[in-house]
Amino acid sequence: MYLSVIVPAYNEGERLPKTLRRFDEYFSKEPYSYEILIVADGPKDNTIEVAKNMAQEIKNLRVIDRKENHGKGYTVKEGMLAANGKIRLFADADNATDISHFEKMRPLFDKGFDVVICSRDEKDAKGAKQAVSQPWHKRMMGNMGNLFIQLVAVRGIWDTQCGFKAFRDHAAKEIFSRSLIDRWGFDIEVLALARALKYKIGIVPAHWINDPKSLVSLWAYFQVLLETIKIRKNLMSGKYKI
Repeated sequence: MYLSVIVPAYNEGERLPKTLRRFDEYFSKEPYSYEILIVADGPKDNTIEVAKNMAQEIKNLRVIDRKENHGKGYTVKEGMLAANGKIRLFADADNATDISHFEKMRPLFDKGFDVVICSRDEKDAKGAKQAVSQPWHKRMMGNMGNLFIQLVAVRGIWDTQCGFKAFRDHAAKEIFSRSLIDRWGFDIEVLALARALKYKIGIVPAHWINDPKSLVSLWAYFQVLLETIKIRKNLMSGKYKI
């Protein structure tokens, strides 16, 4: 199997049908084999019911029902390690970075990159943009936080948090089998691990559309900073066993 798409889902019953139908529309025109994994992170709404109903409509869709909520990082990890694809991509349930961005990633994998990410920041990739901007307070927190993230854990990447990242199967196994961060800081951790493991990281520009119904709270920004410090400590102490 060529591609696995992992979609972490917590209280996403409303948004999943539109996203999954968009995935189905896109992949129906592609020549390669694929699977879609919905990994439910102990949702309190009808996410499970919706996902299982969509599996009757959408080709190659699997649902992993986690009964308890552990966080996005834990959920993506479970999907990555359960996937079968030679390339393993995680994408957000709101499709804010449209699934068609995978076409920009494929040439980089053909050139030997191990990890390819999307960025919403032009300093990472020319042409990156946000079609609908985030609220000013989220932009401010994001900019300040990124400077801290670069200083502490991942230098040279201006957007570590875009929810559209792909990995070769061997890289996914090596990185996610070591990951320890269960919540929002996991993006930083997987990039820090990729660097520590000497994997080649490519970046492509995202055309990102902010969803005003985003479930990311202000507290999540502070949590990311705390988890970034933890990642740094883990790297320095050898906890990742690299």
